[in-house]
Amino acid sequence: MEWLESFWSIYGTLVLSLGTNILLALSIYLTLCCGLLTVANAAFMGIGAYTAALLTLNTGIPFFIALLAGALLPAMTAALLGPPTLRLSGVYLAMATLAFGEIVRIAILNTESLTGGALGLNGIPQMTGLIHVALAVCLAMYFLLRMARSRFGRTLTAISQDETATELMGLNVRAYQLTVFISGAALAGLAGALNAHFTFFISPGEYGFERGVEILAMGILGGAGSPWGAVVGAR
Repeated sequence: MEWLESFWSIYGTLVLSLGTNILLALSIYLTLCCGLLTVANAAFMGIGAYTAALLTLNTGIPFFIALLAGALLPAMTAALLGPPTLRLSGVYLAMATLAFGEIVRIAILNTESLTGGALGLNGIPQMTGLIHVALAVCLAMYFLLRMARSRFGRTLTAISQDETATELMGLNVRAYQLTVFISGAALAGLAGALNAHFTFFISPGEYGFERGVEILAMGILGGAGSPWGAVVGAR
């Protein structure tokens, strides 16, 4: 249909950007609903974006595998980062994750032979389509809505309200926090991988402090009480 083709040619990038923003807002929702104030999601998004883009540019592997790698590497990074940093709380945790984000940005800047440094990566294949973003958002919403109504979700709410009391009930608070931290990192990495493959170009500046604050604002403005709040905040 001509009208649909005309609409997509004008607003296609906007629609895809909205979808990836929803994924980013859902990634921060996971940590906020557990009472964790982190600003590392922009760094995880950058890791996912660069991982997927480098794979498609240099290896020609299937797009699905590149997306999977873009989600897995940030998750693995979060699994290593989480145990020492999640011992902190409040502003101290925010500062630690902010420092991690700067380390990632500087590392990308200083590996010019691989990442293009400050010039970024150009000519990334436009492989992300509406079906990829819509499927990712729908699956993420399905699992997070089910999680919110489950015992796991109720435990996260209890941790956010009183971490000490929850721990005294015999629950492993650190394990729950690490789980949502890793899951949020994977979701942010997936958003970055999808985003990189419809913008053609990525650079370290896109994943700095400003993007971290923007992602945090999405989660807070929409409300951290439900995944639907993240959807509202992403708009």
